[in-house]
Amino acid sequence: MADHGHSASDIPQMDYREHERTYQGFIHFAEVGTVACLAIVAVLAVGGTKHAWGIAIIGTLLTLVATGVGIASKSIGWRAPAVPLALMLLALLLVSAPH
Repeated sequence: MADHGHSASDIPQMDYREHERTYQGFIHFAEVGTVACLAIVAVLAVGGTKHAWGIAIIGTLLTLVATGVGIASKSIGWRAPAVPLALMLLALLLVSAPH
């Protein structure tokens, strides 16, 4: 085998606290990002099926702001982008398509 000049004592110990912090950050980002993507899909559904692009633009802006708040605040997390998601689903039900 090739000898790279390293021994087992050269390998640094794993920083478990940092590993756990990174994992928790990833999970937080994945949760917020998933709900934000669902909100954007609901925004596109409102704009595409109901032709309510004004409401869709407002929903997009709300989703962007709520996603930033959700990422910045671990205590709020995925609940922040869930608000525009719920509003857009409600708009999808209530807005009537023009004839």
